[in-house]
Amino acid sequence: MNSQGKKAYLFYIDVVMAFITTERELCLAGESERAGDLDVCWIVDLGRRSYREAMQLQSYVVACRKLNQVPDCLLIVEHPHIVTLGRSGDLSHLLVPQAELEKRGVDFQVVDRGGDITYHGPGQLVAYPIMDLKCQQRDIGRYLRQLESCTINTLEMFGIRSERVSGATGVWVGDKKIAAIGVRTSQWVTSHGVALNVNTDLRYFRFIVPCGLCSKGVTSMQEVLETPIEIRLVTQRFCSCFGRVFSRNLQALPEVDAFPGYKI
Repeated sequence: MNSQGKKAYLFYIDVVMAFITTERELCLAGESERAGDLDVCWIVDLGRRSYREAMQLQSYVVACRKLNQVPDCLLIVEHPHIVTLGRSGDLSHLLVPQAELEKRGVDFQVVDRGGDITYHGPGQLVAYPIMDLKCQQRDIGRYLRQLESCTINTLEMFGIRSERVSGATGVWVGDKKIAAIGVRTSQWVTSHGVALNVNTDLRYFRFIVPCGLCSKGVTSMQEVLETPIEIRLVTQRFCSCFGRVFSRNLQALPEVDAFPGYKI
């Protein structure tokens, strides 16, 4: 087994163990559905990857999903510093010149997702589900609430109480956003997704008005719990919650096996 295969195998074992723990800790009643009865979802951990590279791969996977060449997929990634502005975003919510971002080692990109402006960087768990919503009632609102549920359930497992806020998609701890959600659909296939602040350096959010909400702040799991959290453990728990909320049989694969035809 090569190093990529070993990494994927260990990640899969971690996800399975986290899924078992999730069921126990959430005290789920009744008999669980057998994995064989659920639709498959591939989990592909991209590690640390530039935003542009991750978007190129995501576009490729979306095209494959539209052709039913792959099942639903969940891409997990951690980005270097970047500020992204959604298609409906307001550039005035960028509080410093782009040259200043570049000086501080922060990239900037206008993207095709919904939502306003946000920051991605080290210590943040980013999850990009690529799913065919034609199999899920073609309901984007329901899909967004499911993504929020995945995140809320994950945080609950670390003792963090979080909630939705009406009219402000995402997940909140008090009046501070801990997870941003911005998605795109094309022919009912989703892209983009969730960014959960785990050990994120929150000082970078000072360069923007996060999500365009002037009266709201941001927080992280580290800030709430007053201690750093192993992002790998958060990833495991998030994936297991994702499998339950979306009723998917999770299968972790290395990128080279999942998308052998992809070339950068």
